[in-house]
Amino acid sequence: MAEKSDKVIGESEASNAVSHAEITLSTSAKKMRKSHKGEDMANGISRCLREWGINKIFTVTVDNASSNDVTVKELSKQLTKMGTNLMNGNHLHVRCMAHIMNLVVQDGLKECSLYIERVRHAIRYVRQSPARLKRFKESCDDEQLSCKKSLCLDVPTRWNSTYLMLSRAVEFENAFSNYASREIGLRHYLENSYVEIGITAGELLSSDWVHVKRITRFLEIFYLLTLKISGSRYVTSNIHFLEICAVAVYLNQLMASEDTGLSDMAKKMQEKFNKYWGDPAKMNKIIFISCILDPHYKLESVSYALVKIFGEKGPSIQAEVKKYMTSLFSEYVKSNSKGNVLAESSPCSSLDTSTFGLSSSQVSTQSTGLLESLMKDLKNYKTASGRVDARTELDKYFGEETEDDSKEFNILDWWKMNSARFPILAEMARHVLAVPVSSVASKSAFSTGGRLPNSFRSSLTPKLMQALVCLQDWLRSEKLKQPVSVEEDLDNLEQLEQGYFLVAAIEKAPAVMRKKLCKEKLLCTERSCAIMFWFLLVLPTM
Repeated sequence: MAEKSDKVIGESEASNAVSHAEITLSTSAKKMRKSHKGEDMANGISRCLREWGINKIFTVTVDNASSNDVTVKELSKQLTKMGTNLMNGNHLHVRCMAHIMNLVVQDGLKECSLYIERVRHAIRYVRQSPARLKRFKESCDDEQLSCKKSLCLDVPTRWNSTYLMLSRAVEFENAFSNYASREIGLRHYLENSYVEIGITAGELLSSDWVHVKRITRFLEIFYLLTLKISGSRYVTSNIHFLEICAVAVYLNQLMASEDTGLSDMAKKMQEKFNKYWGDPAKMNKIIFISCILDPHYKLESVSYALVKIFGEKGPSIQAEVKKYMTSLFSEYVKSNSKGNVLAESSPCSSLDTSTFGLSSSQVSTQSTGLLESLMKDLKNYKTASGRVDARTELDKYFGEETEDDSKEFNILDWWKMNSARFPILAEMARHVLAVPVSSVASKSAFSTGGRLPNSFRSSLTPKLMQALVCLQDWLRSEKLKQPVSVEEDLDNLEQLEQGYFLVAAIEKAPAVMRKKLCKEKLLCTERSCAIMFWFLLVLPTM
């Protein structure tokens, strides 16, 4: 996260709007010539920062590629030369939580890869031709399945897509059994499909579905967690550490389970978990501080979670976290006091001596004003030198009771309303709470445009491309009472092929846009206009 301006906390929406501009390696990649060396990427980011007029960076959120480690180290050196590297860059590097979760879950899925491969190959076989899809739908009708969604394939390196594939396939379990009984080719295909060298997938059995359902329930927990931490319209850093603690507790429970399959999966996942989150010395202190700055949790919740994960080491880790937080807060005090002491303090030589000849009441009034000015100078002096007031502000926050947990509670609004009581701490919270714990949202933003053009839509002008990207974002906006969520529905696709949507599409298409598209020579008839609007506006949201 890069500091660019001092907005009031709570303005706009989500944490990304709070005095920061998110820095991702995707932006700097455009500035480089296909080089993925850490030094080159750091130089690319530096060029972007200079172009944007940004000279301070609080954190950089990246995945766990080794080149990214070098990038952050080089970037930290450059910030040190500029004199803007806060706390010597000790908390600059934030590892993407979603990427770590992906690595953890992938290791667990290796223990049950055979069941997943059988389902994956069966789905691939059905989706390979329209004729097979038609026969599969007949099997669905025979089993009287009410599910109207279609089968989907996963990307094997992305476990969340594997979860979506399995959860969808479970709904068609009876249809697959019916289809296998009438389709000899499916059994032949599975028996000749290789999972590994010398190992075939084999026939899809009823016992496989038992394992698949169990795996699906297991993955659902991590899938929902990934969605939660990948949001961009709300604060995510405050729940980072507590979610890590919840995963650790869950894995410990599974390892003690009598289910050997889940127990083996959990053991594999625990090994990867400990690689990134097993050593507190390697963990970024900001993930603890952001939780402490949530009025729901504060220091007590972090202390409890540390004990749950690290046992007897918990209290000593808590002391280190509190010490680091105090040091970080002191940096904010110094930064805040540099501009305040000289501006607000008034030297004794400038005091007004024209009180002679005034009445006693007038002298009393002026002396009261002078006393207030003197006390204000004294307060600034304490803050700048002894830091008495600074410690009191932080201790006051620690000493207050935690807020009640409710769905209506907004952490940004809370800090905005209490910024008068905790002015310096609120500024620190504004920066800490804005840290994204995942790079998923930023990467998705950069890849949205790439999903629009293809071999059938290669003549779109830059302005039309921009309009489509914006329209897609508006349709998905959470501000809408009913956000558009179009899924791949078999019935709707059939109706589309039969032309049922043409009239509605033509009526909804603005005349100006139709003329514009015709002028661009993208459309020539109203029928093609309707079809183009469907493919451009609806399919990108699927």
